[in-house]
Amino acid sequence: MDAIDEQIIAELTRNARISHAELGQRVRLSRNAVRQRVERLERQGHIGGYTIVRPSCGQERGTVAAHVLVYREDRMRGGEVLAALRRIPEVVSCDVLSGQFDLLVSVEAASLERVQGIWEQIAQMPGVRDTVTALALSRVVSRPRRP
Repeated sequence: MDAIDEQIIAELTRNARISHAELGQRVRLSRNAVRQRVERLERQGHIGGYTIVRPSCGQERGTVAAHVLVYREDRMRGGEVLAALRRIPEVVSCDVLSGQFDLLVSVEAASLERVQGIWEQIAQMPGVRDTVTALALSRVVSRPRRP
C-alpha cells in the first residue's frame, strides 16, 4: 500500500458512497485508476466490505453479539485459521492478540443458535486448540471508527 491507497481508504472511511470520479478528484487520479486501486484493495483484504450503520441505543434487535477468544496450535503458522474466519459472514472483526489467547473474534448473528454454530465451526477448525466464548448482554458504547 502506498500513500494514495491510504488516501483512498481514508476517503472511503469518511464516505463509502463516494463516486470513483469524485474520489479520483480528491486523490488526483482518473476514475478508472481509482476503480482499479479500490478493486485491488478489496482483493488484498484492505477493504473488507461496505456496511450499513444504524444509529441505535445498544444492539439492534434480533442480533446476537458474541466474542470468541481463540488459542491456535501454532500462532506463527496459523494462517489457515485466519483464512477460514474470513469466510464466515457473521465474523465482524478478528484481532490478533498478545498474551494467552491468539485471536479475538467478534461475531454478530441473527440468533443464539447461529452463534453456537459458528462457535462449533471455530472450535473444530484444524489448528484451533481452545476457545472461550462470551455473549454480549448490551452495548454501552458504539462509535464509528475514525481514520
